[in-house]
Amino acid sequence: MSIISPKEFFGFTPGDDGELARWDKIVEYFYILDEASDRITVRNMGDSTEGNPFIVATITSSENHKNLEKYRKMSMLLSDPRGATEAQISEAVECGKAVCLQTMSLHGNEVGGTQMAINLAYDLVVKDDSETAEILDNTILLLVPCFNPDGEILMTDWYYSTKGTEYEGSDSPHIFHTYSGHDNNRDAMYLNLPESRYVAQLMFKEWMPQAYVDHHHMGSYGARQEIVPYKNPLRPGVDPIVWRELNWYGAEIAKFDESQGIKGVSAAATYPGWQHMGFYGLGNNHNIASILTETATAKLATPKYIDPTQIKSNGVSIEPYMMYTSPWEGGWWHLSDIVKLQYNAAFAVLRAMARNRRDVLSDMAVKARRQTERGEKSTMYAYIIPENQHDKSEMRHLISILLGQNIEIHRAKADFTVGNTLYKKGTYVVFLAQPKYGVITNLVGQTFYPDNQWTRNHETGVVGGYDSFTDTINEFLGVEVIPANARFDGDFEIIDEVEHLYTVEKSQMVILDARENTAYKAVNLMLRNGIKVYRTNSENHDFYAEGDAEKIAQILTEAKTVHYALTKVPENLTPVKPMRVAVYQRYYYGNPTEGWTRFALDQNYFEYTTVHDKEILDGLDGYDALVISGDYLAFLLGLKECPRGAIHGFIQWLLEFSGPQPVEYQSGFGIAGARAIAEFVERGGRLIAHDKTSNFAIEYLNLGVKNIVRSSHPKEYNTHGSTLHVHVDTDSPIAYGMPKEALILNYNSPVFQIDDKFDADKYNAVLRYPEKNLLRSGYLHGEKLIVNKAALVECKKGKGEVVLYGFEPYWRAQTAGTCKLFFNKLYK
Repeated sequence: MSIISPKEFFGFTPGDDGELARWDKIVEYFYILDEASDRITVRNMGDSTEGNPFIVATITSSENHKNLEKYRKMSMLLSDPRGATEAQISEAVECGKAVCLQTMSLHGNEVGGTQMAINLAYDLVVKDDSETAEILDNTILLLVPCFNPDGEILMTDWYYSTKGTEYEGSDSPHIFHTYSGHDNNRDAMYLNLPESRYVAQLMFKEWMPQAYVDHHHMGSYGARQEIVPYKNPLRPGVDPIVWRELNWYGAEIAKFDESQGIKGVSAAATYPGWQHMGFYGLGNNHNIASILTETATAKLATPKYIDPTQIKSNGVSIEPYMMYTSPWEGGWWHLSDIVKLQYNAAFAVLRAMARNRRDVLSDMAVKARRQTERGEKSTMYAYIIPENQHDKSEMRHLISILLGQNIEIHRAKADFTVGNTLYKKGTYVVFLAQPKYGVITNLVGQTFYPDNQWTRNHETGVVGGYDSFTDTINEFLGVEVIPANARFDGDFEIIDEVEHLYTVEKSQMVILDARENTAYKAVNLMLRNGIKVYRTNSENHDFYAEGDAEKIAQILTEAKTVHYALTKVPENLTPVKPMRVAVYQRYYYGNPTEGWTRFALDQNYFEYTTVHDKEILDGLDGYDALVISGDYLAFLLGLKECPRGAIHGFIQWLLEFSGPQPVEYQSGFGIAGARAIAEFVERGGRLIAHDKTSNFAIEYLNLGVKNIVRSSHPKEYNTHGSTLHVHVDTDSPIAYGMPKEALILNYNSPVFQIDDKFDADKYNAVLRYPEKNLLRSGYLHGEKLIVNKAALVECKKGKGEVVLYGFEPYWRAQTAGTCKLFFNKLYK
């Protein structure tokens, strides 16, 4: 059976100037390949966020396809050889196949990867040369043609809608993932999004590939492609073999390009080994050699000209050096160039794995054994997660996240002791003597970002990493995890799912524990269903609900929240009424923090309306509260009359990257909008300003509050995504359900001082930094500057109020330990 080529099917070769294949047609084409060839099997893993198919193509020889399950089990055995015999391990090494997972175009505007995947899949199913045969015989490729189908459709449709106009090749003004935008790769460790869960299932639970390649785009004015190895610093906990493998794979890619005369390929220049915990950062901790490719972008499918004088270092020298042997001199840059470089990287990794299959497989077992031994010998024997937590729902959330990484978790079948401490039956324990040692220590162990020659700049102090300085999940969720430095015995069982132990009470009157985040989901569902909800006068100001017992039981079943039935109505009740909430959304590439805010509201059944500049200028009539999520651009772009020179480098780059925008998408509510917001508050509205948008609120609403670090140099103040301790005023309604001591994620965030000398009573500092020992994980420079200062301030203004958050209360839908501080303000 002849196989139709991409050019025959699409009418062009993917990568051609001025053309983009759309996701629906791409999916159709992959199923055609599946039907026509026994080298490829296509599987729909489920719906994307917006309901589009998320597919993975398994590509290998027809003979290997007959035994896929056998090879999958071998791959999983080598990733965790505990309990296997030497004969079984040897058989897996001798007879197994090297497994490579590759994902494309996670960011919707990085279109090259998905276009390239079409060409790569076609070549692998039709070519019969010896090199292709070697790859097919010795490897199994798990190809995800698009990590973000919704973004691919958005960008393709935008490109064709602007083609032939002055806006051709510009970025879509809309966020290119419904919720996360550019942050979707940061979801790898939390698995909030369905796309993340599909890749985690493939990567950690089904196959544990020996190598992973994630193809991205970067800016246009530096190297043509950044590949591995990464630059320093390295994240601790990763097995050293992983770093050596990345050196090897990078050399194979670079050599392959050099042999074809391709210039501009660089390594160890921009992207550090201490990565954010996206899949290519997280995968290294799982003993998977995880490779990032970043290729210079064009104007989507339209060529871009770069004058030689515009070429910037982009972290590398513009002269040849060891990791950049053939600099690019400038000129026209095409989508076909991007597709070619990404194709070469994908192919070079497969070829290297095929030619070194036994070593690749053997090293996987070596890494697993060494990491297990490392955990066995570590002074940290285990992490203990008690059942008795401030918020039991988030403790279960933590367990669910760790299980999604295929981390081995035990549960105590009986009480046990560690030293002089007794832990109850039901306590969860994560022993470090397992192949996931590196993942565990980074996600639930206290971590500190290094201050050394690799991170320090003599002018700016410690240089910010590529993302947050810590990724300690339990700290973000507000869950206590206790390190055990001594060995202990007990009766434990391995679990494969988290149990929700809540027995649903069928009653017309119930109390919901306000310490549980899931209580808010239940409250909002009850309000939607006509069930009356009140705040009680208890210590935690729990929720009391009364209404139809059957409806209440259904809601409690869905919400899985702590509750108990009553026979008598409590005294001193305060009705809970939802506010009419407006969430501000700008254009220009979209704002991920605004998207995550919508995600948090949707997941917890809060009702809200998305508003843009027009609604603000019209006065926000019909709304009680306006939420402006933290955003680099929200302050400056929100006031488009501000001098262009005031826009700092990152914002300038972002606007240049986006390109020109149609007038209807040129965000900026301006001075008139700022005045409208001030009048909205004066009339009785509530402005909720997250993180750096607090600067806008302070300045344009003339508040008696100062952000004392607003102009601070990094040598004076630097946190860059670290968890800090705060004292919580739990008597304030905004903090109902919170513990008296908490952790917040500070990302060089505002720190407040109340300056009003006349009306200080109009201000309430709900969160304050303690006098000492502020840092929990990450890095903090400038502790003396912020001690006793406020991290959250409520400000009365006219008939309304302004809430200033010196952090993002539900950052990336990850910092659930502080989301109550946001949710409480969405009720009257």
